[in-house]
Amino acid sequence: MPELHDAFRPGNVAVITGAASGIGLAAARRFAGMGLKVCLADWDEARLEREASALGEAALAAPTDVSDRASVEALAAVVAERLGPVSVLMNNAAVDAGGDALSNPDTWDRLLGVNLHGVIHGVQAFVPAMADRGAPGLVINTGSKQGVTAPPGNTAYNVSKAAVKTLTEGLAHTLRNRDGCRVSAHLLVPGFTYTGLTAQRIPERPPAAWTPDQVIDRMLSGIAAGDFYLWCEDNETPRATDEKRILWAAQDLIDNRPALSRWHPEWKAAFERFMAG
Repeated sequence: MPELHDAFRPGNVAVITGAASGIGLAAARRFAGMGLKVCLADWDEARLEREASALGEAALAAPTDVSDRASVEALAAVVAERLGPVSVLMNNAAVDAGGDALSNPDTWDRLLGVNLHGVIHGVQAFVPAMADRGAPGLVINTGSKQGVTAPPGNTAYNVSKAAVKTLTEGLAHTLRNRDGCRVSAHLLVPGFTYTGLTAQRIPERPPAAWTPDQVIDRMLSGIAAGDFYLWCEDNETPRATDEKRILWAAQDLIDNRPALSRWHPEWKAAFERFMAG
């Protein structure tokens, strides 16, 4: 495994949203074990305090509603005062309640408020100061494979994660063209992962699902290798399968096929031949 990024030096500060469970909590535990000072941010105050306490004095619990810009700006102020300059920012908070394009507008507003605007708020509250320091830094935004291939069933979630992908790509371009900036942006793309959100629907982890720790392993190795897309497999879908699905989805536009042709009955056989070939 390549050496860890300089942003992970012991004593540096990491901020993680959605840190009370799942991938965010796995990251907080790993970062604390690496000697970083970690701020755990989440809306679940009771669980947040419990998990931060378990990490010891180097952890700070900060109840935060990422959908509220003022709450995230207050988080940035608390971190600066209590922990110091930030080296690692992980915008990870998300909800998955959503629906199709015609579903409840309030649900859409809540989901986009957390999944998209929460990332925007985090980027805008923390990254300018990180970039101006001239020190090594990382911004890790959690996306999803659903933001790339857009499977039907939860359009709202797909939209939010597709937007996070585009946002993070643009941020990476901005940072690498900023004079003196040593901060890089990365998109974490989990596959089927058994998190707190998943557990609400499935009581036990299916054999196909990765654990949050496996996602963090992949994240760290990808960052060390200089990857932008921190693509995660799972226990039933190898990367080669994901790559072919991505190519098929891109070809919809090039060939002017029906939207989401992978799931269109008239294109089912063609998709199966493509995957087999």
